[in-house]
Parts: sequence; C-alpha cells; structure tokens
Amino acid sequence: MFIACFKDYAFLYPTFAEIFLKMNLIEELRWRGMIQDIMPGTEEQLLKEVTTGYVGFDPTADSLHIGHLVPVLLLRHLQNYGHRPVALVGGATGMIGDPSGKSEERNLLDESTLAHNVQAIKDQLSQYIDFTPGKPNSAELVNNYDWMKEFSFIGFLRDIGKHITVNYMMSKDSVKKRIEGDAGISYTEFAYQLLQGYDFLWLHQNRNCKLQMGGSDQWGNIVTGTELIRRKAGGEAFAFTCPLITKADGGKFGKTESGTVWLSAARTTAYQFYQFWLNAGDADAEKWIKIFTFISKEEIDALIDQHKQDASKRLLQKRLAEEVTKFVHGEAELKAAIETTEKLFANQTAPAESLSIDDLEGMEGVIKFDYAADKIAAGIDVVSFLAETTIFPSKGEARKTVQGGGVSINRKKVDAIDMKIDNSLLLHNKYLLVQKGKKNYYLVKAV
Repeated sequence: MFIACFKDYAFLYPTFAEIFLKMNLIEELRWRGMIQDIMPGTEEQLLKEVTTGYVGFDPTADSLHIGHLVPVLLLRHLQNYGHRPVALVGGATGMIGDPSGKSEERNLLDESTLAHNVQAIKDQLSQYIDFTPGKPNSAELVNNYDWMKEFSFIGFLRDIGKHITVNYMMSKDSVKKRIEGDAGISYTEFAYQLLQGYDFLWLHQNRNCKLQMGGSDQWGNIVTGTELIRRKAGGEAFAFTCPLITKADGGKFGKTESGTVWLSAARTTAYQFYQFWLNAGDADAEKWIKIFTFISKEEIDALIDQHKQDASKRLLQKRLAEEVTKFVHGEAELKAAIETTEKLFANQTAPAESLSIDDLEGMEGVIKFDYAADKIAAGIDVVSFLAETTIFPSKGEARKTVQGGGVSINRKKVDAIDMKIDNSLLLHNKYLLVQKGKKNYYLVKAV
C-alpha cells in the first residue's frame, strides 16, 4: 500500500528517496520486461547511492513518437526510485545521424529545423518528468550542442579520438552491418559513437552522471561511452538497455494505417492515440501493460486473470489505453477520447441521424475536412469524393476499398462505386460521417 501511494512522489522528500534507494529499480524493470543488456555492477550502484542517469533523444522531428516512450519511462522510473534523471536532446549529434538500426545514411537537417525540433522535444519531455528546481532529484534537460559547439575537429581527434581504437569502433554491430551492406557507412556516421561516448564523458565530469540507459540498438554506442570514461577519466560508469518493442504478429510497433503514432496531439490526436492501444492484440496488451504503465505487479496479474476469463470484454486493452493516454495527454484528453469512442462505437446500430450537431462537432480526434457545398449539391460520385477530400490518396485506392466493403457513410456501408454524394445524405444539412476500415473516422463539413 505504501508503495502504491508514495512511489511516484519519492522525488519530493529526501526521506522518501532514502527509502526507495533500498528498493530495487532493476528488479522492478526486469519483471516489467524492460531490461535487455546490463553492465556488471549497475544494480549494486543504484542500491548504493542516489545516481544520476541519462537518456539521449535525437531531434529528428519536432515530436517524440511512441517508440521513444520506453526511454521516457525509464527516466520516470529512475526518478520514482529516488535517482536523478537527465534528458539529453542531441542538438549536435542530430546533425550527424546515428547509424544504429539504419540501413542507409539519413538526410541531414538544417540548423534552424534542428533548433525548432530541440525546443519542441524539451517542452514535450517536461510533461512526463519532474523538472521542478530545488527538489532533491529534480530532472535536468541538456543539449549536447552546448558543449560540442566550441570543439574543433583537431581538438576532438586529439583529446577524444586517440582513446578509442578503430578496431574497437568497427566491432560494433551497427558499424559492421553497414560496412557489410551495399550502402556502406560514411566517416560522419562512423564517428557518431565517439560523439555519443563524449556526451557520457562530459556528463560524468560535469554532472557526476554514472549511468546511461537506452534501447538495445544503442548498446554499442553506450559501451563506447563507458570505455571512454574508464580510459580518459579513470571513472566508474554503468549502463543498461531495454528491448526494442515488437508486435506479436510481426508488424512494426508504433505504425498504423495512417502512419507513425506520435506523442504530439498536433500529429496524432488523443483519440487516435487511445485507439492505437485499444486495438492491441491480447498477447501485445499483456506485454505492453507491464512496460507502458506504472500499475503494480499484483494489479496487472489480477487484470490478466480477469481478461483470460472473458477476453471479449478487452479489459487489458481498455486499461492499457486509459493509462498510457492519461500519461501522455492528460486526464481531460483521455476523457474526450473515451467519449468520442463511445459515440462512434458503443451503439453502431443507432443511425447516424441520431447524432446531434454537438455530438458531431465534439468528436475530438476524428479527422475533419471542409468540402465545397456546391459540389455536393450538384452530386458527385463517391470515388471522386473520397479522393478529393484526401480520405484516400487516389481514386484507385478509394475504388478498391469501396469494392471490398471497407467504406461507410453515415454508418451505412457503401456498396457501389457509382453511388452519388448529394444533399440528401447530409446530416443536419451540413455533415457527412465517413468511416474507412474499422477504426478511421472522418467528419466532412459542407461549406
């Protein structure tokens, strides 16, 4: 009971931090399935003293996506157990590009785009980790451009490069795969692990940072940092990684029909975000609820047992979707996402005509389009309508989906490609509710 009530507030008082240092963060992360590789001594270090640990985020976009959620949660768990989290935004390394997990060189971003992305990610991270100044283990945001911008090329080679051999760098999987592949690897990306290694060294020397965390694809880069600290500073450094998240059906985690699932509501609405988790398969939901929520082991075990008794109730999926959406978007957005879901799915047999204007306009997260009222008044074939609204990228794709029974308008399945869209279909003389597949809804407004 004490754990359930107070673990999230360990950072508020030193006494709480002292208590939770006696608890085992690594043990907690292991049962959740969040440990892949771990350096010897890491568990003992976290039990010994308040430890500063960091995770790096490359600013390749102006929002994090759900693939970044695990590193974010690692920082949050670290803070919950009384330690000091550091979130590093790679303003410098973002100019280079990490070859880990990449089959070819990525396009480099210009400085103004990088600066915009760095600020956006900083703002985003502050929603998930406590950065309030003055608290014993308040989080800190840093940008590696701040310490890399004054480094000359010659200075970096002399002071850093000489401590790591080419043989050591070439032994990393991320480098070997690229060298053996057709695309090869540029010196720019080859040197990335040195830059990331220097980040760890700088934080070790300037923030007493002894721990780096990240995805399992980062293990090679992370170990380079611990080696650099050992060789250049003679210091202790520790690390662990979490497994890369996969889907039971072999599909790519974090991808939907409409693309990447982002943490920013401007890119992925709270409703779409909620739907992603709600539509998880049983095997995925059982795994993900341990990784992506802070629910206790006892409660999760009970939820899994309840779910297995009647999987049709989708208890696991509902709780997973609620917890993750609340964490990322807040209580109000979660409530709106649930309300929209209920309006769209709870009573599918009710005619669309029963939805009020407030119901239609209040469907947060449903993609909305304006469309020329005169075109609807004149009558337009459904295939052209679907393509012109950009609900489908082309007439060919729209035609194929209609023929396959995958499109409904106002909750009635479209069964002919020559169907006409005209004023007789408008709800409240203004709206069309379009459904593509099982999950994608669009509200078209005649203007």
